[in-house]
Amino acid sequence: MKTNLITREGYNKLQQEHDYLWHERRPEVTKIVTWAASLGDRSENADYQYNKRLLRQIDRRVRYLRKRLPDLKVVDYASAQDGKVFFGAWVEIENEQGELKRFRIVGPDEIYGDDVKQYISIDSPMARALLKKEVDDEVLVRTPEGTKEWFVNKINYQIPDWYKIK
Repeated sequence: MKTNLITREGYNKLQQEHDYLWHERRPEVTKIVTWAASLGDRSENADYQYNKRLLRQIDRRVRYLRKRLPDLKVVDYASAQDGKVFFGAWVEIENEQGELKRFRIVGPDEIYGDDVKQYISIDSPMARALLKKEVDDEVLVRTPEGTKEWFVNKINYQIPDWYKIK
């Protein structure tokens, strides 16, 4: 089962997606479907078939968002989190080989899309192992290849300089 936690930014993004799909995209596609249906034979009408399929996809996503949004619990930053890794933290870790990883710990609904390449789910083994850790703490993460050792370099709750959306 997925965790119901989400950052304020993630919640707003899902709400914007819902509003866009429902108020803008769906009416556009509905007009095209109506127009294509008026042309007659729907069995060989590519515009009709494609846009009808697109309309079903939009409706499926809107239904999902309407069901999911009320269940989500928005977690805002609190100053008590400073210095430790909690939900919403930007974290930089390093292993003994010098390999760096940088990411933000977010809810499972936030890890999809082009602009979230450096997000990991709170449900992931890495995020679970990092919770409540501080800078310079050692973190052991169980992976399919075995246990990996990492060290916490940085913890931040604002967007750090090294994070750039491409």
